[in-house]
Amino acid sequence: MSRTSLSRPFTPLVCLCFFAAACAPSLEGNEPRDPNKELPASFGPASGAPNAPSQPAQSTQMVWRAFFDDADLRALIELALDKNQELNIQLQEIVIARNEVSARQGDYLPKVGVGAGAGVERVGKNTSQGVSDDSHGLPANLGDFTFGLWGSWEIDVWGKLRDATKSADLRYLATIEGRNFMVTQIVAEIARSYFELVAIDNQLDVLKRNVEILGDALEIIKLEKQAARVTELAVQRFEAEVLKNKSRLYGLQQEKVQTENRINFLVGRYPQTVSRNDRKLEDPLPKVASGLPSDLLKNRPDIRQAELELSASKLDVKAARAEFYPSLSIDAAVGYRSFNAKHLVMTPDSLIYNLAGNLVAPLLNRKAIEAQYRSENARQIQAVFNYERTLLQAFTDVANQLAQIENLQKAYELQAQQVEALTRSSETSTVLFQSARADYMEVLLTRRDTLDAQMELIETRKRQWLAVVNLYQALGGGWRSGT
Repeated sequence: MSRTSLSRPFTPLVCLCFFAAACAPSLEGNEPRDPNKELPASFGPASGAPNAPSQPAQSTQMVWRAFFDDADLRALIELALDKNQELNIQLQEIVIARNEVSARQGDYLPKVGVGAGAGVERVGKNTSQGVSDDSHGLPANLGDFTFGLWGSWEIDVWGKLRDATKSADLRYLATIEGRNFMVTQIVAEIARSYFELVAIDNQLDVLKRNVEILGDALEIIKLEKQAARVTELAVQRFEAEVLKNKSRLYGLQQEKVQTENRINFLVGRYPQTVSRNDRKLEDPLPKVASGLPSDLLKNRPDIRQAELELSASKLDVKAARAEFYPSLSIDAAVGYRSFNAKHLVMTPDSLIYNLAGNLVAPLLNRKAIEAQYRSENARQIQAVFNYERTLLQAFTDVANQLAQIENLQKAYELQAQQVEALTRSSETSTVLFQSARADYMEVLLTRRDTLDAQMELIETRKRQWLAVVNLYQALGGGWRSGT
């Protein structure tokens, strides 16, 4: 009777304790939310870009080997994908994430171990144990030999371990997408550096030709001075112009060295000459269709990475909340134990085993669990903002590059006409000077304007190529490795 009367108040007390332990704290106004995934219907005039096609584009799904048709550029990209240190570092991040998945799976499965031990014990004769051992004729130094199996299994009642395993798996997939995004950056950076290098080659050719032309003009001016048709001032001005352009050659040479070394660094090798097609700028620009904004969700690796990390953070919040709930575990062991090694494996005399179930819930001093729960919730909200920012950045990148391509095309057409007009005027000024119908300053200024226009035309052509590469990257192209 007394035992029954004690259990009646004790049972509701235990239930009350478990109920209190299972209550998660308030998030104090920092509640989790889902991201806004809505995108505009097109990269349209509102962003300053031309209207997008009504059908999804396939160009961004084109592998980089097909998009970049230059053999030298393809060779550089292939070398970078094999030797670039940043990519190889990211590859190790994937290995680490995969190992984390295995570790989480290990937490979910039962833990089983095997053990053995040997020892000796001496108890005092004036103790109850000593008197008992002495009465049974046991030696004063008593051995203790044991071996067997033990196991422990936390039953995942609330899905805490399963959620942690799924979270680790999602983060593993996110690291793969992170490496894919890095591949797009490396491919685009090499392509941009390649076209910059080709543009420098073209500018060096133009500058060298102008130095030769100015050198020839200087000789003519010197002859004109001997004939008393011009003064020493004309000779000095042309000499200064020749020297100025020669000095510009060294500036371009330095840019050439730095650009080559940047490419060599990206491909993981020490400085050396970079093979290239110096006439590549003259090729027609590849067409890149922007497709639909919704295509970004599946084409851009950084968006997919942010989405996977967001899903993982949601599972982390669930796992952290489950820490407030009671946990159920089962412990078991079976083996042999004896004070004499000769009797160790005697069955059933030396056989030992145990089986126990434990139900435990946090009750007092839960601050660490509460802090972890709130931190995981804050990380989930961070992941939401990160996803929205990544999506906004992707859309803005595409809109900017579409507008850039359109505006650069108009600028290039006008600059080409400018170069053509200045080239004719330079030839005309030379003829007029030789017939004494123009002075040397008209020749000098016209030649200077022609050179500047030619250099600017090459710069604009280079920027057109860079805009195409940037658009290809912004749309999510460059990471696919298929043939």
